[in-house]
Amino acid sequence: MYKKILISMSLDHGFGEQAIQVARALRAQDGDIFAVHVYETLQGSAKAFVAQQDVDNAMAAAQSRIEERVKDEPDIQAVLLKGHSGRALTDYATEVEADCILVGAHKPGLRDFLLGSTAARVARHARCAVVVLR
Repeated sequence: MYKKILISMSLDHGFGEQAIQVARALRAQDGDIFAVHVYETLQGSAKAFVAQQDVDNAMAAAQSRIEERVKDEPDIQAVLLKGHSGRALTDYATEVEADCILVGAHKPGLRDFLLGSTAARVARHARCAVVVLR
């Protein structure tokens, strides 16, 4: 059983319910579960076309959405990270000394085999167990 489990929560997909059930089944009796959403930052020259206030508003909305997603789950802590999904998840897992990450994966297509999905990146770089849910 795992003492600290991160659930990678995409706010645009319905993956959370299944992941929460799996996390609870894998959690040690006194373990912690963190529902983590990563807010992807704007890249390159796109930053020049978006006002900082709009970015701040989007971050605040994401924070509200992740908290709303787990509001009826008192044993789960909502966490909002900023950065690249795969990297932010693995860095945060190291920071909190997580021993398991649950991440969702969709049916891979050719693009995923060439570029790699978030799930594949997490599985390759995490220093802990990774459970990939379809």
